[in-house]
Amino acid sequence: MTLSVVIITRNEAKNIQACLESVSFATEVIVLDSASSDDTVYMAKEMGAMVHQTADFPGFGEQKNRALELVTSEWVLNIDADERVSEALAQEIMAAVSRAKAGPLVFDIPRSTYFCGQWIRHCGWTPDRVLRLFKADQAQFSEDKVHERLVPKGRNNWDNEEIGHLKTPMLHYSYLNPDDYWRKLKSYSQIWAEQRHAQGQKTSVARAFASALFAFLRRYFFQLGFLDGAMGLAVCVMQAQGTFAKYFTLYCLNQKNHV
Repeated sequence: MTLSVVIITRNEAKNIQACLESVSFATEVIVLDSASSDDTVYMAKEMGAMVHQTADFPGFGEQKNRALELVTSEWVLNIDADERVSEALAQEIMAAVSRAKAGPLVFDIPRSTYFCGQWIRHCGWTPDRVLRLFKADQAQFSEDKVHERLVPKGRNNWDNEEIGHLKTPMLHYSYLNPDDYWRKLKSYSQIWAEQRHAQGQKTSVARAFASALFAFLRRYFFQLGFLDGAMGLAVCVMQAQGTFAKYFTLYCLNQKNHV
């Protein structure tokens, strides 16, 4: 069985080398870059990846589907530049692919997230199972501009028997410092709000506040964020702020229609 790794990038020079080193076991590695202004493209080429570039970025879902069109292998592993595949996970992936002829069409992988010097064990971040390993001819990404989903071709959802479960976690170095978090929050909130606004969704400041409060309570108490100590509290507060930001951004877009 052959395996392609696909990664979409933009200005990921700080991450791309370690990411590519962690997936060197794959048959091919495809990097689809959207107008990076740093050394991402150069570094990826130096690491032996098949690098393609687009002048625009239509959203995460559509961009990932563009990357899938470049795949030549039977199986695909989709990862982000800030994620790493350990040697143990690599071995589990290859074992799953080699014995999956009549088995699952897609596998989910648990993910552990590193935040400001600490691995977060709760807060809804762990276990964080993501569908990332799949048969190339069976899946595609939803066209959501952010928080895209891996879906079966021609259908909206996977049947339970089609999904396998890997045990070894993928390592996610998403937020190395608060600036990193706020930068991504601003981008994701804007994209999320613009998509919902285009779909006609309405909201209010009260809804933004209530959603933020619920997000904090759910993560800190029900998802045991308090067990992560001070950093867990910080994560839950910042996640609540992120929830408020996306709904408030949507509210502001709604108001522009009334001017």
